[in-house]
Amino acid sequence: MNRNKISFGKINLNPNKPAGVTEKPAESQHEASSSTTNAGGFKKMGKQQLIRQVEEVTEDMESQHLKEIMGISGFGRKTAKVFDINEQIAKAREVAPPKPRTESEEPKPVGNDDSDDEPAFGPLPPEALSTGADGSKQTGGKPKNAHTDSDDDNDDDDDEEDDDDNLERKIPNTHEVQMQHGSRAVLALAGDPAGARLVSGSIDYDMCFWDFAGMDAGMRSFRTIQPCENYPIRALHYSVTGDMILVVSGNSQAKILDRDGFEKMECVKGDQYISDMARTKGHTAQLTSGCWHPYTREEFLTAALDGTLRIWHGLKSKEQKTVIKTRALGGLRTNASACIFNRDATLIAAACVDGSVQMWDTRKMFVNTTHCLRGAHQKGSEITSVQFSYMGTQLATRSNDETMKLWDLRKFKEPLHTWTDLFSRYDTTDCCFSPDDKMLVTGESLPKGSKEAQLHFYNTQTFEEVKRIAVTDSHVIKAMWHPKLNQIFVGCGNGVIKCYYDELLSSRGAKLCVVKTHRKKKHTEMIGVSQIITPHALPMFRQEKSKSSRKKMEKERLDPIKSHRPDLPITSGQGGRVASSGGTLSSYVIRNLGLSKRVDDDQDPREAILKYAKEAEENPYWIAPAYKKTQPKPIFKESSGEPDAKKAKEE
Repeated sequence: MNRNKISFGKINLNPNKPAGVTEKPAESQHEASSSTTNAGGFKKMGKQQLIRQVEEVTEDMESQHLKEIMGISGFGRKTAKVFDINEQIAKAREVAPPKPRTESEEPKPVGNDDSDDEPAFGPLPPEALSTGADGSKQTGGKPKNAHTDSDDDNDDDDDEEDDDDNLERKIPNTHEVQMQHGSRAVLALAGDPAGARLVSGSIDYDMCFWDFAGMDAGMRSFRTIQPCENYPIRALHYSVTGDMILVVSGNSQAKILDRDGFEKMECVKGDQYISDMARTKGHTAQLTSGCWHPYTREEFLTAALDGTLRIWHGLKSKEQKTVIKTRALGGLRTNASACIFNRDATLIAAACVDGSVQMWDTRKMFVNTTHCLRGAHQKGSEITSVQFSYMGTQLATRSNDETMKLWDLRKFKEPLHTWTDLFSRYDTTDCCFSPDDKMLVTGESLPKGSKEAQLHFYNTQTFEEVKRIAVTDSHVIKAMWHPKLNQIFVGCGNGVIKCYYDELLSSRGAKLCVVKTHRKKKHTEMIGVSQIITPHALPMFRQEKSKSSRKKMEKERLDPIKSHRPDLPITSGQGGRVASSGGTLSSYVIRNLGLSKRVDDDQDPREAILKYAKEAEENPYWIAPAYKKTQPKPIFKESSGEPDAKKAKEE
């Protein structure tokens, strides 16, 4: 397939010039050939060529005129630039800063060039490779600067060794802050992926929410709830987006809470009378562990003492998505004490009570295990924690047999190392990796006769102990190294949560709280702007003195009428208030409701009646107006003042 070539530069108008002439298009060549063959159309084609040549000449003159006005040489042309290598090297030598040298490293001429003291650019010539500094021949042909490469390699090795030695400096423990969850052991800790909040669960059924941006130096939680009533909180875990919290308690039903602690979902309980656990809708025994999917928002995993692991998906569908059964050596059922996803969610690992560690590939059916290691820990002692490294190539297990082991998934038969004498009393004691996978952290319970429990840091490459931190006079149960904050949170057996951080290595988190001071809010008092004082005014016009709203509220609170205080309870007797006032309801009504209208029994009834005699005579109301027209005027006998003699008794 022939394609037209695109040429750049000025088109030469001289048709006789053999070199540098731009080829004419195929159409013009065809027209020229036709003009030579057809004599009748020769004149017409000559006119067209003449017109084209005139247009090209005018365009050339315009461009030449424009070039002269603007003062640009070679306007309209693109010529290839010619580079002089020697000139470029000379310019680079002038611009480049001088290389610092020591006394032992003095510049020496290479070859026979004595005029140049500067080192040559690029690889050395063959003469320099075979000739030494004193002009003697070298048999090996190795350049003089070859020892610097070995020195650089040694320096790199030294840097790696220094990094290993400086692992202790990478531990953020220059400062510590204490948070009081309660008085019982803290069994669960979880941090928000963004590092803004922390939640803690305890054996006393409480779950506390800690907000670093809202706390002051007092380090008080802003909310405390009991999500699972009277069940201890065994595990807590934030979702990948940080808006939901998985709560695993001693109950058989896991719960999903939102960021502020309000319930969003509760898993269903399975039928405990069904022997096949795959046919039940949920767990039938106490939960032991749980975790969220690493990148799927509404998917999480739970493990229980019914011998199953269940994968749940979605908040609306309350049934599990997948049921995984854990089997012992003889095919019998065994219980899982811990479970976790790896970082890319391709593996699910479960630590069982029989001392085995079993793994399933999520891309396959969950019938058979992908990796199964029997006897990873002592049989009968619970494996309290199983953790994948951030790189996903290593696995750490912690058990109540006082050991912690590090495994390599590429050769899973034998542990890389086993750390012993790590006493543990709680079945939720865990371990965690540092963010760079170079250290492994775990806590120990308080041994008998010891005063303080320790937090241990171990090197995952040399397996040596890097550091120990004395935490508290109680057990160390949970240890969480937050990768974004670079802070270590430790849950203790006395209800204390300790946070370790470094001023230089850590960011946000507890550092935001320690600089804030708690200030009490002052009550605002409203006082009138203008006040007229009238000391001798009548009581009806007298103004009360201005008082604060707080004092006024306290005074009204003491008043039983204004505060609408209910009747106080009766401390003695039986039958309540009715019995205290009388045996019947009528006696109660008479004594209480008719008390204000009752006449005193001690008053003389005659005096009580005559008290109204004068008022009745002056203002008659009942009897006198009725007989006013018919009643004759009364005539009373005038008395002389002497008593009448008694009539003699007739005989």
